[in-house]
Amino acid sequence: MMKALRFHGQRDIRLDDVPIPQCGRGQVKVKPAYVGICGTDLHEYLGGANIMPTVPHPITNEKVPLTLGHEFSGVVEEVGEGVYDIKVGAKVTIQPIIYDGTCGACRDGYINCCDNNGFVGLSGWGGGLSEHVVVPRKAVYEIPENVSMEVAALVEPLAVAWHAVNISPFKKGDSVLILGGGPIGLAVIQTLKARGAEKIIVSEMAPRRMEFAKKFGAHYVLDPSKDDVVARVKEICDGRGVNVAFDAAGVQAGLDQAIQAIRARGTLVNIAIWEKTATITPNWLCFRERKYMGVATYQEGDFQDVLDAISSGRLQPASMITRKIQMDEVEEKGFKALVNDKDNHVKILVEVSP
Repeated sequence: MMKALRFHGQRDIRLDDVPIPQCGRGQVKVKPAYVGICGTDLHEYLGGANIMPTVPHPITNEKVPLTLGHEFSGVVEEVGEGVYDIKVGAKVTIQPIIYDGTCGACRDGYINCCDNNGFVGLSGWGGGLSEHVVVPRKAVYEIPENVSMEVAALVEPLAVAWHAVNISPFKKGDSVLILGGGPIGLAVIQTLKARGAEKIIVSEMAPRRMEFAKKFGAHYVLDPSKDDVVARVKEICDGRGVNVAFDAAGVQAGLDQAIQAIRARGTLVNIAIWEKTATITPNWLCFRERKYMGVATYQEGDFQDVLDAISSGRLQPASMITRKIQMDEVEEKGFKALVNDKDNHVKILVEVSP
């Protein structure tokens, strides 16, 4: 048996004894090292189950209670039959998307848009908050020698930002507005800085997160409780507005401001997972030929691109880590800290087996 932190229901997580998973053909057994606590984990804890299945998931055939942890690094313990290109002892990070490979989106190469998608650490197949986990070989990415195991646990949220910028119409020299200075918003800042954004504007209310935004490369940081965001953005951008906006907040007032702060034929990219139904005024889009698009996590290639960018120094995310805790501290020093003291934290890592 092994220890695993499992979600049982709203505000109910337990450090359970569960069977050690067996490594099968085409699979890799990993000993997790560091695991990031994600906003999705927090939403499940506070109000779930939302994303986590309460009936058997169509791919994993598992349901709550389920092991948490989808942002993690670790060490390869065992490889299954047919796996020859990775060795025991390799330091790795895990791309947690679960997809069927047969739906229309998967056949088109959009695994992140799978009709039956899920995630290791949310939908079954174990998770990073356990002593051992078994995943498909294709989910495992080796870490460059100059990238630490702690930083490797940040690759997943960085890949979300990398993918969002990748599929947006952003090009070098563009001006950009980012709503929200949380982990994803800060990851977008870093990605844009690495890609040559001319003006990075962030809208964020929390003082510490405003400081983080400046530290990671924002040229302007606005407080929407004090600043007229639309007017200030237009002022900064010669009266025209930004080329692209990224919504990493998921708040109605911010959405309204972002649409109006985009220039003619500009684009608003939604990264946020909304807890409530939002409304859009179509005329704000129509009369300026603005566009609104959604993005979903990441696709094949994004993890490797992020690892390469960290290894080369184009991304330097280590200071996103604001606390490290143990598995038996996740509820008190992890989830509750992110609820009660979220303004002072970006990414809390759980040390499973550093």
